[in-house]
Amino acid sequence: MKKIVLFAMGLVLSSTTLAQDKVETTIKADFVNEYIWRGLKLGDVAVQPTFGVGYKGLSLTAWGSYGLSDKDDVKELDLTLGYTIGGLNIGITDYWFSEGLDPDARYFKFDAHGTNHLFEANIGYDFGPVALQWYTNFAGNDGTNKSGKRAYSSYMEASVPFRLATVDWTATVGAVPYATTTYGTKGFAVTNLSLRATKDIRVTDSFSIPIFGQLTGNPCSQKAYLVFGFTLQP
Repeated sequence: MKKIVLFAMGLVLSSTTLAQDKVETTIKADFVNEYIWRGLKLGDVAVQPTFGVGYKGLSLTAWGSYGLSDKDDVKELDLTLGYTIGGLNIGITDYWFSEGLDPDARYFKFDAHGTNHLFEANIGYDFGPVALQWYTNFAGNDGTNKSGKRAYSSYMEASVPFRLATVDWTATVGAVPYATTTYGTKGFAVTNLSLRATKDIRVTDSFSIPIFGQLTGNPCSQKAYLVFGFTLQP
């Protein structure tokens, strides 16, 4: 699972733009000391590769997470189809986990009551000073509500980027609107309060290393995480 509150130590292998047809290709591998997602800890040290292609606002991305320090960490493979036009973005993500309803962890099993896949739709808008996102699970191995029925688990988030003392910062507030076992909430709950800082450390005229730091708190679970890292890129 991706993405917004995750703080990583990363290795970018390549990123290429083909000027003749404006197709963008991204290949990278991130290394994280903790896998933090929307205020939840999903694993310890992990490698998280990404492969994606984009064309005129349309993108298809594959992302995975594989534990390095704990062999029992759940493996994950996500496929996201997204479209961006101006500040608006929409997308659908297919999350797959090595643990779930299917004990054999078969990737191509899509049985509604026996799959390890989870399908999520998202919509958001970047206003510049603030970006808003909404996510809702609509199929697959979703959590349940207080009545034991499918929760259609949802998550909403607001993030504010700013620059202070030559450092790029992002402040994030995320919440779950109603009860779901997916996020461990019994009703509306704030699950993600994050502050992330990024600064490029120049090594040579053509090579720099971005240094990251992120503090994340989850008021609902009463957990907090502090993560540091860096990214290597050509």
